[in-house]
Amino acid sequence: MPLDSVCLSALTSELRAGIEGGKIDKVQQPERDTVLLSIRSQSGNVRLAVCGGVGNARIHITDAKYENPAQPPMFCMLLRKHLVGARISAITQPQRERIVIFELDAYDEMGVACKKQLVVEMIGRGTNIILVNGDGIIIDCLRRVDAEMSALRQVLPGLIYRLPLSQTKPDFFSLSSEERRQLWSEYDGQRSPDKWLLDTFSSLSPLICREMLHRCYGDTDNFPELMDSMAETVVNGDFVPYMLLSEGRPKDFSFIPISQYGAQMQGEAFPSFSELLDAFYTRRSQADDLRRRTQSLRKTVKNHRDRVARKLELQQTELTKTAKREEKRRWADLITANLYRAKSGCDSLTVEDFYEEDYPTITIPLDKMKSPQQNAATYYKEYTKAKTAERYLTELIAGGGKELEYLSSVLDEIDRVKSESDIADIRRELTETGYIKPQKNAKKERVKESAPLVYKSSGGYEIWVGRSNNQNDRLTMKMAHKGDIWLHTQKIHGSHVIIRCAGEDVDDATLAEAASLAATHSQANGGGKVSVDYTRVRFVKKPQGSLPGMVIYTDYNTIIAEANEALEEKLRK
Repeated sequence: MPLDSVCLSALTSELRAGIEGGKIDKVQQPERDTVLLSIRSQSGNVRLAVCGGVGNARIHITDAKYENPAQPPMFCMLLRKHLVGARISAITQPQRERIVIFELDAYDEMGVACKKQLVVEMIGRGTNIILVNGDGIIIDCLRRVDAEMSALRQVLPGLIYRLPLSQTKPDFFSLSSEERRQLWSEYDGQRSPDKWLLDTFSSLSPLICREMLHRCYGDTDNFPELMDSMAETVVNGDFVPYMLLSEGRPKDFSFIPISQYGAQMQGEAFPSFSELLDAFYTRRSQADDLRRRTQSLRKTVKNHRDRVARKLELQQTELTKTAKREEKRRWADLITANLYRAKSGCDSLTVEDFYEEDYPTITIPLDKMKSPQQNAATYYKEYTKAKTAERYLTELIAGGGKELEYLSSVLDEIDRVKSESDIADIRRELTETGYIKPQKNAKKERVKESAPLVYKSSGGYEIWVGRSNNQNDRLTMKMAHKGDIWLHTQKIHGSHVIIRCAGEDVDDATLAEAASLAATHSQANGGGKVSVDYTRVRFVKKPQGSLPGMVIYTDYNTIIAEANEALEEKLRK
């Protein structure tokens, strides 16, 4: 979500306390829209990320690692010239605007002290990073805006810097309680209260408007009190940096705990807004990066899966046709038994069907270009062909079904990758199974087998979780003891899970935790409760010639479990 004015206000206060008075030692631009300022302050050395990207504009202290380009961009060179050695004298935010201004004590080319400003505007498509001299003249900016791009406001070197036009709507947090209640008294009920809030006030995000409506539980009589409470929270600075996650992935953030999504999203509080923003955008960036890296792999597997599915559909259609083969054999038998009644050149033969109790009369179609004996032979041949086809089609459909299940499991693995090593494991697996052609002239490197995920249960037992089909096979067939407990989601693709107990009976809590991990590392993640089968490893077998990750098992019991990302983090070693 865009960084709203309230979150930005809280963030500005944090930065003011942390880096105001600090000296800029280094300027980097690792990405087109991102500038990194290395700052030496009394509290230590920190890096300030200033991002001017549309949709992800923000400023915050960061610990994330960035890779710098071989050649720094021109804007980076300009900032180095003007900012390196400058001291941050003040950090300000124009009243409730999504703008932060860094006041700088710098030096010009002659070594004379001067004032400069680094202005970070975070206003939708108008997001920009602007360097201004002491006279208010724009030195340069990340995005130059000329008259063709905007007739109202140009941002170009040499022009006087002016703040964007303010909104005409009153600021929600600057009004008194009486003024807000007066506006509420004019509410006509034509719109929902959250829409009315957005249309009436500035400084409110859609998320906060919906949260206020949610907290009144449909009773708008107490809405004025909720508005007062929200305003009081912001005025008093009672902020809680809060991230919303869906299936472990960051979705949104705010300055208060959000409850409107119920169990559909999880919440996580942070000590500071810088840590919140750093975690939010770092995780989202990692997720986007992994999604981008796995895009070609996913496309390859999906194409194979769709091809197998289409082939299976055609084979099923052909198999359905073979069900009528008995009729062809019966026709052949009836023609053979009634050859004395058949005449050459006829296109049909009417006889009594001795296969039925009442001997009904039926008419058998004939090819008049063939003799009766040839027609009977043709029907026998069609019967034999259909019988053979049924046998082969049944085998092909069974194999195709297993292949389709395997490819679906690989797609599930790709959706759950956490690192580059996971991607490499899946790519290697697909190369070994023939779905990806090995690279020509590629050097054969000794591949180090990746280790499974390891957890520690509350009962003290180690729990291992496979991360790919090959690793699942290795974990179950080679690494696990025959007396260990093996778990897997029932009829759902997922990881093999092993409780390391060497034949001991484990406590119910450990079993429940392992089942939850099995649900978390499966297609059931985020989908509610699921059945998890468990048995001793000795009862798990891998059929000869089966695809990676495919096993059969017996003597099992079933437990109901639910995916739990928080529990997974708690148990991780």
